[in-house]
Amino acid sequence: MVCNCKQVSYADIADALENNNKFENVLQAFNAVQQVTHCSTGCGGCHQKVLDIISELMMGHKQI
Repeated sequence: MVCNCKQVSYADIADALENNNKFENVLQAFNAVQQVTHCSTGCGGCHQKVLDIISELMMGHKQI
């Protein structure tokens, strides 16, 4: 579980990112993922963890 307050898992974040994969930067992606999952809207303690996961997922999806 990445976000305990809203019960959001790594897979939930990956799914939200996959469904909205037209992002230019991590913060733009974070905002969209947050709208879908509501992660990091409770205590905010997972904010950096969510950003790191989104960054990792975006790096994995880039075409070379």
